[in-house]
Amino acid sequence: MSRGKLRFAVLGVGRIGKVHIANLATRIPDVEVLAIADVSAGEAAAVACRFGVPQVFQDYKQLLKSVEVDAVVVCTPTNTHHDIIRDAVSAGKHVFCEKPVDLTLERIQRILQHVERSGVQLMVGFNRRFDPNFQKLHEIVKAGRIGTPEIVRITSRDPAPPPEQYLRAAGGLFLDMTIHDFDMARYLAGSDVVEVYAHATVLVDPVFRAVGDWDTAAVILRFENGAVGTIDNSRRAVYGYDQRAEVFGSAGMAAIGNNAPDNHVFFDRSGGHSSPPLDFFMERYTESYLREMQAFVDAVRDGKPVPVNGTDGLVAVAIGLTAAKSARENRPVPVSEIYAQTAATS
Repeated sequence: MSRGKLRFAVLGVGRIGKVHIANLATRIPDVEVLAIADVSAGEAAAVACRFGVPQVFQDYKQLLKSVEVDAVVVCTPTNTHHDIIRDAVSAGKHVFCEKPVDLTLERIQRILQHVERSGVQLMVGFNRRFDPNFQKLHEIVKAGRIGTPEIVRITSRDPAPPPEQYLRAAGGLFLDMTIHDFDMARYLAGSDVVEVYAHATVLVDPVFRAVGDWDTAAVILRFENGAVGTIDNSRRAVYGYDQRAEVFGSAGMAAIGNNAPDNHVFFDRSGGHSSPPLDFFMERYTESYLREMQAFVDAVRDGKPVPVNGTDGLVAVAIGLTAAKSARENRPVPVSEIYAQTAATS
């Protein structure tokens, strides 16, 4: 498309919606937030006033009628993503959608076919790929500096569980939280996951059992290139937001640790002390949200493929569904088994 100002609409003004609105309105050049939509009219109006957004809607379908809007950012609850993407693509809008695209492979596949026919761009919000730390680790591995990747290790632990209302609509641990780690595992290994063996339990809060979910998990991955991976998750890390990764290979190892408010180390008679990790994902990944949205803007403006596409979103959900089945059945499960089940029921 032309190099003129790119005009955005943002659907959903919750935590992540506000982040994207702020970045588009104040930090990314040559773009404009033309409209926002949210079922809460009061909240939408307040956000619009704060960032100078001229149009506010409760019904996103009314927003999509605007021929002035070039692209939409979908930050609404997961169970709304499929219909919103379908409607936005039908209206000729490019779409950035927070993960996951949907909780079923069949509906995601349907959306991807619709996107392909329409010729618009769809990018999925796996923001950790744009974090400078994870990106550097990826670059080291891709450049062959550690040799052939053999082991990928990822630790991902939240400081505190989300509220029950959120949990009931989020799709479970593997499709809400670990899905980022599944995508990162593929990104770091440079290979697809072919088998998953997951053990999951409830150790943090009984509310997870009440909603049919887990709060603690350990996952073993087998990659197509022969490498193996491990992921450990917890919904409660009392010391902060714990995000670490390591890739071990035939010629070396590369790893990244946590971000902290500062890098001081203090020693006294009782030992060494330092600042704990940042306490919230919004702080830890502030820069990554900006960089991923800039990447989407660049792809749309230049007519180039988005760096994280709908297929990436589909594959991450497939791995998540495989992990959930493995945890329920206490056995290794090939990812192909999930695709076969989808094909049989579609």
